[in-house]
Amino acid sequence: MEIGVVGKPNVGKSTFFAAATLVDVHIANYPFTTIDANIGVSYAITEHPCKELGCAPNPQNYEYKDGLALIPIKMIDVAGLVPGAHEGRGLGNKFLDDLRMASALIHIVDASGKTDEEGRPTDNYDPINDIEFLEKEIDYWVYGILSKNWEKFAKRVKLQHLRLARAIAEQLTGIGVNEGDVLEAMHKANLSEDPTKWSDEDLFGFVSELRKINKPIIIAANKADMVSDEQIKRLIEEGEKRGYIVIPTSAVAELTLRKAAKAGYIDYLPGQSDFKVLKPLTHKQEKALELIREKVLQRFGSTGVQEVINKAVFELLNLVPVYPVEDEHKLSDSFGNVLPHVYLMPKGSTPRDLAYKVHTDLGDTFLYAINAKTHRRIGEDHELQFNDIIKIVATAK
Repeated sequence: MEIGVVGKPNVGKSTFFAAATLVDVHIANYPFTTIDANIGVSYAITEHPCKELGCAPNPQNYEYKDGLALIPIKMIDVAGLVPGAHEGRGLGNKFLDDLRMASALIHIVDASGKTDEEGRPTDNYDPINDIEFLEKEIDYWVYGILSKNWEKFAKRVKLQHLRLARAIAEQLTGIGVNEGDVLEAMHKANLSEDPTKWSDEDLFGFVSELRKINKPIIIAANKADMVSDEQIKRLIEEGEKRGYIVIPTSAVAELTLRKAAKAGYIDYLPGQSDFKVLKPLTHKQEKALELIREKVLQRFGSTGVQEVINKAVFELLNLVPVYPVEDEHKLSDSFGNVLPHVYLMPKGSTPRDLAYKVHTDLGDTFLYAINAKTHRRIGEDHELQFNDIIKIVATAK
């Protein structure tokens, strides 16, 4: 799974990425600092089952600290975009190409209004203007892919009696679209199964619905500490009217805290509402950290960066962490490792889906599963829940 960090130039996009991943990136106060995509690993953070069960895990594909599971997420920071990018403005479609396989997008918006639509320094720019332009750029990009040969494509589908959803998905497989996405978008757009009857408006409406399904967006209202509570409230409300989750964020504060924690000056985990000083600080360091505590942590409850990532994973993408085990009593694998692996599964997934996630052979030979928390047998149609611990029982091959 991959999450894309996107936005116009000079809004703190690369700072957000650096704060989320601790990858060193070039950060500067001018447009198009990022030209080639930066790739790193961030974490979705949630309570670990051992906090409830009193066990000590031996994580193999995730990290564990203070009762929390840190589940790795691939993150990509792409080139800044400007309105009209789909027509070649700014860096053109490069940012779109970099986002082809992203499961979700974090749109960094400058809540302070200090950057205009091109990412140039200004005053009193309304950040509401930026909320919708990203989705329009993606819509026009996908529309351009489909509309290029639509008439010829539609006739072929009809004459050869092809499955329309499958044929469209094949056209868009390069951006991670599957047949289920297409069917859902067609249903929401209320479109005919006969593509020759689709108008340009129908095609664009379909593309818009498909983007909501295939590239859902959450908004990080960055530089939130530089604006009033009233301005933040307005941004959140306007975003919600358009169907977005909007999180007040200070990427600079998060990056500062994470670097201080990495250097051993403070005890701090991403998403926490405070930090603890571990060793003597200079007056300048102490003042900077106290300012973050006062202006960001005490005001918003966190820097917002981790909250954005968590909501993107657990709410926007509706994923649930599930822990497969081989011994439901010891909660371990065959080597004795306690809760060694976690998988992020789409909400509604079943134990058989989990079995296939672990290994194809396990899915093919699946018989039933056991809920290790209740020690009850569950069938293949059981819906997996958040932090389930599951033993898969299969036939021997």
